[in-house]
Formats: sequence, C-alpha cells, structure tokens
Amino acid sequence: MSQNLMPDETRQQIGGIVRQLHDALQTLGYDAVLHEVTQEIPDARERLAYVGAMTEQAADRVLTLVDMAKPECTSLMEQGRALLAADPPPDQLKAFAERSVEVASLQQDALNDIMMTQDFQDLSGQVINKVIKIISRTEKQLLELLVSTTPPPKVETPAVLEGPQTPDKAMKQDDVDNLLASLGF
Repeated sequence: MSQNLMPDETRQQIGGIVRQLHDALQTLGYDAVLHEVTQEIPDARERLAYVGAMTEQAADRVLTLVDMAKPECTSLMEQGRALLAADPPPDQLKAFAERSVEVASLQQDALNDIMMTQDFQDLSGQVINKVIKIISRTEKQLLELLVSTTPPPKVETPAVLEGPQTPDKAMKQDDVDNLLASLGF
C-alpha cells in the first residue's frame, strides 16, 4: 500500500507504536546498543565484501589454472593414442602410451570436477551480495531512526566558578575600593 493511500488513523497508530518502541528501547538502554550496532555495520559489510572478493579471486585463479592444464592433458592423451595406433608399437612404448592415456584421462576428469565445484563461488557470491545489500539497507534505516529519535544535544551554560581567581581575571584593588565606595563603605 502506498504511503499516500494509508489512512491518517493507520499512520498515527504506526507512529504511536514506533514512539512506544523508541521509548522502551531508550528506557532499557538499547538506544546505545543501536548506536553501537550502526557503528559495527560498516565493518561487517566491508568484511563480507572482502570475503566475497577473495572467494571470487580464488575461484577465478582455480578456473584459470584448470583452463591452462586441460590442453596439456588433452595433448598427452592424443599423443598416447597416436602411439598406440602405431603398427605395432614396441612393448615399452605401448606400456608408456597406455599409462599416459590413463593418467591424462584421470587428470582431465579431475580438472572437470574442480571446474564444476567452483559453482559454489557464484552462488556464495550472490548470497554475500544480497546480505551486503540487506546490511546496507538496515544500516541506513537504523541511522535514520537514530537521527529522527535522538534528542538535540543539551546546551549547557557555563558555570560561574567561585573561589580564587587567576591574576588576569582578578579584580584590582582600585576596583574593589570603587565597588565598596559605591555601596557606601
């Protein structure tokens, strides 16, 4: 429902509830806690953003390494298969070619598995970004609440100090004599 379409009575009730909540929080001392939370939120948001960035960097690095290793595995597999196709391959060469194909195939599968497990980074990055947006929105709302409900600072009048005066502020003897004379002494 749009704020303009909200009946005045409903708005007043919501305002009353917010005022009661604020008073209760202030009575319990939670307004100070809210103030502390608004101080901690930027740090939490920065830490989450850092974790997200580092996770993304690590995933990009892993994927780059996988992309670099896959062609070598493919090439080794193809060379091994070519050797096996030779008519007839020597026994030692045949054993080497078979082992090369087997190892290269296993490494290819491992690299594919590594690449597929990096999907978590995309999902975790999306979650982290959503949490950062929620934290930012909550921080803004908390700050608005604090600004709107915090009373203005009290302006205290400086107290007049009694007692000994510093030489530059002290009355001179002539001033004291004149004051006493004006009072009839």
